Amino acid sequence: MTQSTLPVPPSEHEGDHPGGIGWLLLVYRVPSEPTRLRATVWRRLKGLGAVYLQTSVAALPATATAERALRKLRHDIVDMSGTAVLLQCHALVGEQDIVTAFQSARDDEYEEIVDRCRDFLAQVEKEHVAEHFTYAELEENDVDLAKLKSWYEKVLARDAFGAGGREAARSALVDCEHALEGYAAAVYARETDAH
Repeated sequence: MTQSTLPVPPSEHEGDHPGGIGWLLLVYRVPSEPTRLRATVWRRLKGLGAVYLQTSVAALPATATAERALRKLRHDIVDMSGTAVLLQCHALVGEQDIVTAFQSARDDEYEEIVDRCRDFLAQVEKEHVAEHFTYAELEENDVDLAKLKSWYEKVLARDAFGAGGREAARSALVDCEHALEGYAAAVYARETDAH
């Protein structure tokens, strides 16, 4: 069996953090019209893995990367004729609630990946049943798997606290890798038989 090429998350992000976690909070307001401005900010924060503590107050663990991204977003909000303040802080109480919100958000993303992996496996199985062993189909499946892996890597990069769904998503992707290897072997065997 081929070794998986999926990244393994660093263990330093898991478990308890002595002395608490440093947080970045973006508190912002954007004009109500056009609504695309609010949607733009929401999508950018979601892409960073931020969680909302309440309306227009988003939190991220304090890292240099997160700070750069939030500074840029703050600048863009001001350019939208909005207002924004970026704060660095520590939670006095309730920090576990924030961590739980982060883990829940990542678990939702990991579950989406697992669902898409099921779809991928069903598609590969369908090709086997139909004996549709072509390079074009192999290439298409290879592209689909690369997209799933890229998505996993993005979620993994946002998974600061080791969400429980991480391993299920990783395992589902490994299953997809193995299924694609089996399909590729069948495509190559057909080519060899044809010549």
